[in-house]
Amino acid sequence: MNGKTELRTALGPDYRTALKALPGAVAALQHQMALGERRAAAAGNRAQVLGRYPLTLDQIALRNYNDRLAQDERLRNAGPQWASSSIDDGAVAQLRRGMAGQLDDRDLAELVENRIDRFRAIGNTTAEFGTEEWRTLARAICISEYEALSRVAERDEGDFTGKPTHPLIAETKPIEDELPPVPLKGLLVDYIKSRKAVGKGREAERRWTSVFANLAKFIGHDDARRLTKQNLLEWRDARLKTLSAKTVADVDLASVRTVLSWAVNNDRLESNVAERVRQDAPKKQLSREKGFTLHEAIAILRKARDYVPAKTENPRTTEAPQTTAAKRWSPLLCAFTGARIAEITQLRKQDFRKEGETYVMRITPDAGTVKAGGYRDVPLHLQVVEMGFMGFVDAAPDGPLFHANSKDGITAARTVAGRVSQWLQGLDLIPEGVPPNHAWRHRFKTVGTELGISGRILDAIQGHAGKTAGDNYGDVTIAAKKTALDRFPFFILPPA
Repeated sequence: MNGKTELRTALGPDYRTALKALPGAVAALQHQMALGERRAAAAGNRAQVLGRYPLTLDQIALRNYNDRLAQDERLRNAGPQWASSSIDDGAVAQLRRGMAGQLDDRDLAELVENRIDRFRAIGNTTAEFGTEEWRTLARAICISEYEALSRVAERDEGDFTGKPTHPLIAETKPIEDELPPVPLKGLLVDYIKSRKAVGKGREAERRWTSVFANLAKFIGHDDARRLTKQNLLEWRDARLKTLSAKTVADVDLASVRTVLSWAVNNDRLESNVAERVRQDAPKKQLSREKGFTLHEAIAILRKARDYVPAKTENPRTTEAPQTTAAKRWSPLLCAFTGARIAEITQLRKQDFRKEGETYVMRITPDAGTVKAGGYRDVPLHLQVVEMGFMGFVDAAPDGPLFHANSKDGITAARTVAGRVSQWLQGLDLIPEGVPPNHAWRHRFKTVGTELGISGRILDAIQGHAGKTAGDNYGDVTIAAKKTALDRFPFFILPPA
């Protein structure tokens, strides 16, 4: 038969018996075919067919029963509050009426439609509200919910040996290999898509893709359904051998926990096994202020002003003019805007304009990435203008000012930011434990606070989110920002 297999099943000795057995037999065969497709997909022979995993009514009822008991076990492990809560007698009475067919479709839906939606979402049923198939399924789930609550009540009395008594649950055989795999890396891709739809997710894509690849390699598969808490504990301990506890806590475990939580909320998984997997990280001990002191700031800005790249005869080792410009101007721009370094190194010529007598810089995601998500306009401090920055901008070609890659501005801006940081570190001007680029943000906020400038205006200049709902009302205008920035004193830079 050219490698094909024909599936057959007996329906009984007579027409009436066969007609009665037909729906269940068809569902069983479809279930068997779906398992075959899953195994072929796992072997790389065929793409996974999503949403095709039908179960019979009694199989769905059994699965719902088992899910509810598993949920009860998780909640009891989470703390004593669940075990001490009482069962709603009114809900139990409604389930009895639902089992007996005494509820209309609307009341049935209020009881169990959320459960039916879940099984519909993972491909176990196509039953639509109001149909006879849907009503039969709803009654079956009422039975499984009632049976599950009976076990919960028994467990509350210390009896964990109870078994289902209704034939629909008691006589149904467990389902082999019930659910199709859920690719871990596929969940990450879908999570990032959902974040990008609201203008976020770029940073997660950059930092988390390698994390999920490493996790899948460590556990030897890519199925989120087969991922266990023990897998994550062992992976965490392995990562701690090469990474800091803070990175493992804040990047590795946090990323997995976030994506699995999203998967649970979107009915892609039943539970988040990473929820209780944590890693303590030592708190950083501060021995000085976070930002640059005035003396340190002047020393850095003087080096930036006087910077000349090393001469070389080899074109391959000659520093790009954009990198030279970044070392020359980005410390000054950071000092008077409190911007993130990558927001500066991604700037383009078209991001600058003049309004009246004020030069304005626009920090926008169109140029690369902005952590807060939207654009912001920042007036240039007079010292920036007087030191010739706008002359540099006017003379520059169209496009990025500090790198030459117009296709992947995000990566290029981060690369240049890293080079600026390395250059500063090599000058022996940066105190130990002080981030050479981020320290400007701390200094900007510190100086602004000393000058009595409104925290909301400082946040608007720096791109910090408002601290209260009220901060979202009204706009911080360019005029208000300029007035604030005009109060920042000039840095007195000794001549070279």
